[in-house]
Amino acid sequence: MAARSPRRVRLWRVPDRPRPTLVVQDGERWLDLSELIGEAAEDLVGLLAADFFGASRLDTYLTEGAWREVAPPERVLTPLEPRQVGKVLALGKNVRAHAAEFGEEPPREPMFFAKLPETLSAHGATLRVPGWYDGRFDHEAELALVIGQGGGDIAPERAWSHVAAFTLANDLTARTLQGRDREQRHPWLRAKNLPGACPLGPCLVPRDHLDVSDLRVTCRVRRAGSQAWETRQDYSTRDWIHGVPEALAWLSRHLPLHPGDVVLMGTGEGVGPLEHGDTVVVAAEGIGELATTIERPR
Repeated sequence: MAARSPRRVRLWRVPDRPRPTLVVQDGERWLDLSELIGEAAEDLVGLLAADFFGASRLDTYLTEGAWREVAPPERVLTPLEPRQVGKVLALGKNVRAHAAEFGEEPPREPMFFAKLPETLSAHGATLRVPGWYDGRFDHEAELALVIGQGGGDIAPERAWSHVAAFTLANDLTARTLQGRDREQRHPWLRAKNLPGACPLGPCLVPRDHLDVSDLRVTCRVRRAGSQAWETRQDYSTRDWIHGVPEALAWLSRHLPLHPGDVVLMGTGEGVGPLEHGDTVVVAAEGIGELATTIERPR
C-alpha cells in the first residue's frame, strides 16, 4: 500500500447548476475542485482511474493550487454517479459474528453477490419500501471501496494499487424475501435490489488518506417520534475474514474489475429490522455519517 498522507481529505459531489460540483474537504477548508480543474471534474471515474487522488499528487495540488474556498454543502449527491458505476459487488458473511447470528458457518472462500447500480442512493435520502413487501427489511452497515485501476486475476500483493477510495454503504436487505429464496436455492438478487437499497456515502476518502486496518463501523437507529438512538452494529474492519487483497484477488479471478466498480466488504453482527419513519445512520471515523430515512406504506 502507498505511503499514507497525514492530511484529512474527503471528496464530495454537490448538486449545482448546470452540473454537479466536486468539493474537496482538506481539514477545515472546503475547496472547489471543479473550478480548479475545469471539465476534467465531470469525469470523476476517470480521475480515480488516473490516480489523481493519490497522496503524492493530490497533496501537491492542495499545497500549491489556486483554490477557491466554498461553504460546507447543505446537501450531497451519491459519491459516484450511478450511471458511471459498472457493478456493485458485495461480500457475504465476511465477519464471523454476522454469520453466527444467522446460525451459519462463514464461507471458506470469499462469497459475493451483486447489487445493481440503480440501487445507489445518497446520504440524506428517503427510501420508500414498495407497498407489496410487508416482510422484514434490515440494515447492514459496511465499508465500501471504489476501484480505480481495473484488471482481472489481480495478485493479492498488487490489490491495493487497484483501490482508489473508500466510502460507507448500507446493504439494505429484504430479509424475509431472502429467506424464501434461500429455501428454494435461488440467488439473492431480488432481496438485495429493492429501489434505493444501497445508500452510499456521504463522500469518498482517497485511498492514501484513510487507514482501514482497524476502522470502527457503527450503525444507529432512531425510531419515528423518538429522540433516542439505539446502537445496533459496532464492529471493526479487523474482524473481516477476508481482507481487501484477498477479496479483490478472488473477485477479479472470476470477473474483471473496472474503474468505478464498488465493492462492499461485508457487515458485522447486529443487523436488524427497520420500520416506517426510522432513521438509520452508518458511521466511521474519517468518512462521516451516512443517513437514510425509511418509509413503509401501510
